[in-house]
Amino acid sequence: MKQRFTSRVLLVDESDRVLLLCGRDPRKPGARWWFTAGGGLEEGEDYPQAAVREVREETALTLPVQRLSPVVWTRQAIFTVDGQCFDQYEEYRLARITSAEAGAMDIDTVEARYGHHWWTIEELATTSETIRPKRLAVLLADALTSGTHQLLPVHLGDFNEDTDPE
Repeated sequence: MKQRFTSRVLLVDESDRVLLLCGRDPRKPGARWWFTAGGGLEEGEDYPQAAVREVREETALTLPVQRLSPVVWTRQAIFTVDGQCFDQYEEYRLARITSAEAGAMDIDTVEARYGHHWWTIEELATTSETIRPKRLAVLLADALTSGTHQLLPVHLGDFNEDTDPE
């Protein structure tokens, strides 16, 4: 099992829509899920540095670290993709972006090769698609209404997505 540390970003536009990318497992026909921008820390990076680098790589949007909120959520997940099992720790931060920034994005990466979509909270609440993290509609609505400057991030839980995929 490979341990991985990731920094995730909730890119939210002026209409309160969140950008999600679509992933698939080549070893499991039909298996697909939607996930936030972000990814693994590289040597020498801290979580905010990884977040802005990943956003730039995945969307061509250059965000200064100061545009990221403090950590709103953490999560631990075990999952298998393409035959490799991961034990992944995740930190989530929020970044509000303008419609001009959203329109200028160039989402053309290996990670988003199966698509991307700006999801409304209503779409997240009613979709039958697999969304990561789980309950994103409720979580995002709470983060947007209560603000992101709470004292401590909320730990969403420890999950084994191979045995509890939904």
